[in-house]
Amino acid sequence: MSFLNIIRRRLGFLILVVVGVSLITFAISHMIPGDPARLIAGERASDEIVAHIRETLRLDRPLWEQYAHYAEDLLHGDLGTSIRTGRPVADDIIAFFPATLELVVAALLFAVAVGVPLGVMSAVWRDRPVDHLVRTIAVTGISTPAFWLGLLIILCFYGRLHWLPAGGRIDQLIDPPRAITRFYLIDALMTGNGAAFLSSLTHIILPALTLGFVHVGVVARQIRSAMLDQLNEDYVRTAKAGGLSRWRVVLGHALPNALIPSVTVLGLAFGDLLYGAVLTETVFAWPGMGSYVVASIQALDFPAVMGFTIVVSFAYVLVNLAVDLVYLALDPRITEIG
Repeated sequence: MSFLNIIRRRLGFLILVVVGVSLITFAISHMIPGDPARLIAGERASDEIVAHIRETLRLDRPLWEQYAHYAEDLLHGDLGTSIRTGRPVADDIIAFFPATLELVVAALLFAVAVGVPLGVMSAVWRDRPVDHLVRTIAVTGISTPAFWLGLLIILCFYGRLHWLPAGGRIDQLIDPPRAITRFYLIDALMTGNGAAFLSSLTHIILPALTLGFVHVGVVARQIRSAMLDQLNEDYVRTAKAGGLSRWRVVLGHALPNALIPSVTVLGLAFGDLLYGAVLTETVFAWPGMGSYVVASIQALDFPAVMGFTIVVSFAYVLVNLAVDLVYLALDPRITEIG
């Protein structure tokens, strides 16, 4: 399947996902008790003011007409106005998304840096104590709730050892680096702000470890399975017969081929981390999209919650599109991607 066909197919899927998610979020927002017009006007507002707001927002129209206007706004990139902040939801998401993306990237790097070596060791020493230990770690990571792990880590590294901060993105006494990419770590390096870099690094370690630990097990299991398949291939036996050392065969020949099917897992993990960041950011008071949407849920801020869901779903499909293209580039023999 060519790059163009994959893009065409995924874009069609993207449209279906956005339409489906918009329908679901729209329906849920109308089933949850609460009057958005009253929330906007305030508890002490008169009935006339509430009625005027309801008419302005078209909340007095039939549901199909409300959805039609909502879909039209989405096509123009308008996610509505937040009831809680009073700002356009798109502006809020632009402001909060970089913090979440930085945390997700750090968590994914942690999952890969730990999961890949564990998967390789588990495959090389199959059915030995190391393999059993790695599989135990993998099952533990997959089974551990993120919020519980986060609280446990805070208790250990902050409450007992006092090594790392318990929350936030940077020390309150340190000014954030000048915004270039809006990633504090990168911006601090680009501007030579050593204090901001060190503070940002110490603050991101615990939430990234918490968020990434679940996917350490996923990556380790995928690498183990792919490595076991590769180690039984003829080219590995040929390389060993040619006199190459064991680890040169494993790392130089088997591992690169085992990483190809793992690209899909990493792409799916990225999407999962975007949603999983909601709980982690809440536990660690990380000022990202997760904290924003939790506060919006508590305030019954329907436009903000709906906008968050649409954006994350959109990003999830785009990531899958990128994964398919990378997968095809790494192995041109692939003629069909499911």
